[in-house]
Parts: sequence; structure tokens; C-alpha cells
Amino acid sequence: MPRQRQISNFIPFFGIEIAHRLFNDLRMSERIFPRSPRETMDGWHYLPRYIDKIRLHLAGKLHSDYADNFGKAFDGLWLKAAGVTHEQMIDIVKNSVCDGQVYDWIRANVKKSQSEKDAHWKEMLSRPKPDDAEAVARLKLRKEQCGAPNRDDVKTFVDVIDLDEKRI
Repeated sequence: MPRQRQISNFIPFFGIEIAHRLFNDLRMSERIFPRSPRETMDGWHYLPRYIDKIRLHLAGKLHSDYADNFGKAFDGLWLKAAGVTHEQMIDIVKNSVCDGQVYDWIRANVKKSQSEKDAHWKEMLSRPKPDDAEAVARLKLRKEQCGAPNRDDVKTFVDVIDLDEKRI
């Protein structure tokens, strides 16, 4: 029973799946998947995923597959839309015990309308842009790497993330 109590102490901070994997001290070669980009917090799609990536980074468990784009790419799109910096978010998450505290900070400090939040999500779902040949080729490559080159339902990088992380 003491082991169960130890795991439960981490659940508010990381969530059940991530807390369990962190507790069992996975090798760095094993990936812990952050939440789907489709998850929301305070009307923001992607924010829970970004928070998970920050928590994994702070715990030294962010897999190398995520390291190159940490604070960039979709993380950067969210940061730009919200008007905060990567360093601010790391500090907020580092000094929080649970997602609720991050939510409270976002509510108090990120003053964006729901239409602005929706525009951010629409922008994410529009990637790759049809006229961006390099990004379209990267999407095709990522689908092949996921073993699904013929999945016509996988049309965006958001879809590829969920495919790669075994959600679809």
C-alpha cells in the first residue's frame, strides 16, 4: 500500500498515466506521450499537451522525439497566440503543483477571446498548408514512419501526432 500512496501523490501533478510511468522510472529511450493536441484547457486546444511536455522536460523525461521542437513548432504557435514566452510557461509549470494552478494563471494573465482561441486551433488544423510543398512532403513521410502511408483520414500534423501516439 505505501507504493500506491506514492504514485497517488504524483497524479494531480502529472495525471495517472504519466505519474505511473515516471514512478516506474522508464528508460529515456521509452516515450511517455503527452496528451493529445485536441485536449483543451480554458478553451485552448493544445495547452494540456504543452504543459505535459514541460513537466516531462522538468523531470528529465522528455523523449528526444519531442526535444527538437520543444518551445517551437506547435508549442510556438500556442505561445504566439497566447502572447507568453516559453520561459514564462516553464516557470509557471515549474512552480505549480497541478494543472489547476496553471489554469488559474492562464485565466488571470492570458486575456484572449474564444474567437482568438478558435482561430489558433483552426491554424493548427490547417497544417500543412496545401501550398507548402516541403510540409506536405513531411506529412507524407511522417505517415510512412507511422506505418500508415495510405490513411486518407490522416490529413494534418495534429492527426499524425495522434496516429504516432496510438490514439487513432
